[in-house]
Amino acid sequence: MRIKIAAGNWKMNQSYQEGIHLAQEIIEKANPQKDELVILGCPYIHLKDIINLSQEKTNIKVAAQNCHQEKSGAYTGEISVSMLSSIGVEYVILGHSERRQYFRETNEILSAKVKGALSSNIRPIFCCGESLEIRTEGWHIRYVKNQLVKALFDLSPEDFKRIIIAYEPIWAIGTGLTASPQQAQEMHFEIRKTIEEHFGTSIANNTSILYGGSVKPNNAKELFSQPDVDGGLVGGASLTSESFLPIISALSTPKV
Repeated sequence: MRIKIAAGNWKMNQSYQEGIHLAQEIIEKANPQKDELVILGCPYIHLKDIINLSQEKTNIKVAAQNCHQEKSGAYTGEISVSMLSSIGVEYVILGHSERRQYFRETNEILSAKVKGALSSNIRPIFCCGESLEIRTEGWHIRYVKNQLVKALFDLSPEDFKRIIIAYEPIWAIGTGLTASPQQAQEMHFEIRKTIEEHFGTSIANNTSILYGGSVKPNNAKELFSQPDVDGGLVGGASLTSESFLPIISALSTPKV
């Protein structure tokens, strides 16, 4: 059975005090079921304290928003997987479109980051997705498949089992636009089929694939009801408990 996941990506938001208060509200009020997981992707300043706050909730976890591909060295301002592991971080968001665009992260760099994270027993939430131009031109499926192949498909089956995929149509991030449930399902189905072709049916059927593109309380149920959509990577709506808690609750929506 695939785990259903509501992962919040706070990005560069929330002061220390605001973030701790938000995490406390979510930890206190969220009630994910046994096959559901809540992940809080918060800035570095919050990681250790939120890990401590959530220790008694086995299905609420914390994710870093990035890591460096090297184990250590003269990389001012960066953070290594061993540093994250040393404070108990279990997940890391890698390959987000903003990292690809603003920091020029390539599939090759992301492949190295994924392997580094796995080597420290940190599970990557690997982001993939296409721009509006690529979708308009009609080669969005091929583009996303290529991202997966280049960054992930040289992993062993055992390592790939630890990957969570997040499909994020770039044209629907922070724009107010959202892929229709049918568009989301189409891409998630293609991603799962691509995984199946390379790693086999069992691994494909057990890989959680999240949708990330303006997930909100008013569309989460319809998105999560799609057969191959296993939850969401949530941006703006994860910044308040009032909007994120209903999205967590939507994980229990029956599949169509």
